[in-house]
Amino acid sequence: MKLKVICVALAATAALGFAACEKKGPIEQAGEEVDEAVDTIKNGGEESTASKVDDAVDEAREAVEDKTKN
Repeated sequence: MKLKVICVALAATAALGFAACEKKGPIEQAGEEVDEAVDTIKNGGEESTASKVDDAVDEAREAVEDKTKN
């Protein structure tokens, strides 16, 4: 029984992860940039670790999209 619950939870997590990998629209991208700018200001001018990770994920996603288009 516990194995079924774990499998369902993993499947749901994977589904959300794949849904989150959709290409971002210009408004969503601009909103994220504003959020990052506000976080940077709150951190005294230093970019937060979360922002750095988000930027790295965005760059990796764009690299994969570029490779799959060519």
